[in-house]
Parts: sequence; C-alpha cells; structure tokens
Amino acid sequence: MTPEYSIQLGERRVSGLDPCYVIAEIGVNHNGSAELAHELVDAAKKSGADAVKFQAFRTDALVRAGTRKADYQADQTGSGTQDEMLRRLELPVEAFAGLKQHCLDVEIDFMCTAFDEQSLADVIALSPICLKWPSGELNNIGLLRQAAQAGLPVLLSTGMGTVDEISSACDLLRREGCDQIVVLQCVSNYPARIEDQNLRTIPQMARAFNCPTGFSDHTEGPYAALAARALGMAVLEKHFTLDRTMEGPDHQASIEPDGFAQMVLVLRQIEAGLGDGKKRPMGCEEDVRQVARKSLVFRSDLPAGHVISDQDITAKRPGTGVAPDQIERFIGRALMRSVVRDEQLGVNHVG
Repeated sequence: MTPEYSIQLGERRVSGLDPCYVIAEIGVNHNGSAELAHELVDAAKKSGADAVKFQAFRTDALVRAGTRKADYQADQTGSGTQDEMLRRLELPVEAFAGLKQHCLDVEIDFMCTAFDEQSLADVIALSPICLKWPSGELNNIGLLRQAAQAGLPVLLSTGMGTVDEISSACDLLRREGCDQIVVLQCVSNYPARIEDQNLRTIPQMARAFNCPTGFSDHTEGPYAALAARALGMAVLEKHFTLDRTMEGPDHQASIEPDGFAQMVLVLRQIEAGLGDGKKRPMGCEEDVRQVARKSLVFRSDLPAGHVISDQDITAKRPGTGVAPDQIERFIGRALMRSVVRDEQLGVNHVG
C-alpha cells in the first residue's frame, strides 16, 4: 500500500486509501464525431466511471506534415501520415464545450488532455476537474509551465519517462504553483503487454515524488488494473470504446462498456477487501474462534490439594475457557477441589 498522500478533485479526496478515481479515456475513440463522443459519455457514466477524458489538439500545432505514424497506428489505420490521421480525429473547441455541459448534466467529471498551447488554453477555459497530462509532453517545459499556472490539479502520465524526467516535471509544476499532482505509471504501447507494466513502481513513485500515484492502463482486459489497485493505485485511466473492432488508432487497446463495468465492480470489491491495514480479529470470526481455538483442560482426574504441573494440563477445543497462553498462571498452584479428565481449567480451581 502506498503512503497516505492525497489531492482534492473538486469535493473528492483522492489517495491510495480512498476509493480509486476511475477515468474512462475516450481520447480520440469518437473518430472525429461529436455525436459519437456524446454517446461515449453516456456509456462511461453507465459503466461506473468517475470521469471521462478527451484529447484536444490542433493538428498543425502538434505535428509536422509528413510525420510517420507509430507502428501500432499504422496497424490499426493503414497507410498515410500521422498528420493525415490526426486531422480526421480533431474536434473543434465548440464540441468540447458541449461535451463539458453534457458531463455536468449526467454528473460525471470532464477532463481533456491538450497537446499544444492554444488547445491547453481552450481546455483551461472550460474549467475541467483537473488537467490530465500526456506522456509525450512529460518533458515539454513550456507547456508544463502553462499548465502549472492554471491553478488546477495535474494528473501526470509517465510513459517513456525516466525518473529524472518525472522528478523534473514535478519540480517544475510545484515551483510554478501546482502542488496537487498525481503521478501515473504508464507504458506507452497500444495495446501494452501486462508483463511490461512494472506495477511495483506505483508505491515506489509515491514515496519518491511525495504524491498519490495511479496507473494509465493500456493493457487488454482488467487484470493489470486490479493488481495495481492492490498496490495502492489512487487513479485509474483506461481507454474506453463502444466497439474494439472500430477503425481508429486506440480502439484495440480499449475496453468496451460491459467489460469496463465489470472491471469497476471487481475494483470496488477489491477495495472493500483491502481494509485499513490494521490487523485485528473481525466480528465475523467469533463463531469460528470459539470452536477453532483451544482452552486449557486437565489431562486426568486429580484430587484437591494437588500441585499443578505442566504435565497435568493440555489444550483442547473449544476455545470457551482459559486460553493456552495463560498456562503459566496455574503451574505450581494447588487445586482447591478435585477435578476430572477433560474438565476445563478455571480461576476457581486454584487459591
């Protein structure tokens, strides 16, 4: 379990000891359709997400013309350049304003990752619950400074990042006035293999960066996320789609509504099982405790006046009498009356 670092997202405290804050990353899985984006908001709410996250960018400000696609993008969307692909996925700022209002209406938090200065300014103007920072911009000092000065919490994804880069980003944010930070473990591959996730960094990074930690999960299925929760994950971001077979760069690395809802259900069950970390007997154990524990009994019939030795006493079920760890209280003391074999030892047997 991670230490009890926390931040505030609105009225909600977010930490490794509180219910995990679950983000449905819609990203660009709207395929450039505002209508589909609104459908995804409703599906995410129904599936148990606490927030939805979109991606805001101006293609010309994000990427040079002719830049190649990443291999996974080419696998999912075919030939062509990255800028051609992104232009088809770009939404206008007016669409995000409508999505923000939709989120308010259905009571789900709105957030949106921005990839360029103007898009970041547009997102900040929408007053999102926080700024979700993309792994690719981890070392973009100018954009980080702009984010820090917005007065919003920052959820910092760390895919492809080194410890020094993460430390530098956190230091910059704090110097510029942002002390509400969550660092998210992330592996920037789509879909990512579970064996590459290195989830034990979650509690380690909490201690290293003095903040809550979470997990931006690009694996298939719920398993990495469930393991991360047991390690102290405070925030989960998971790619979300209506249909993994749709054309687009991120659908295959996403989870569909039914799977997302099942993941959240099991996540909440795991949280209930994690408890508070303080070892103690539970009330539900009392019945079993009485029959599974043992009490001190006499090994044989003994007369009054007999001086008790450890050879005279043994322990047998049930545990309704004197506990075995109290035996030394009776050794060397005389019996006040005679006893019979298997009689439970009690304080009234000795003077």
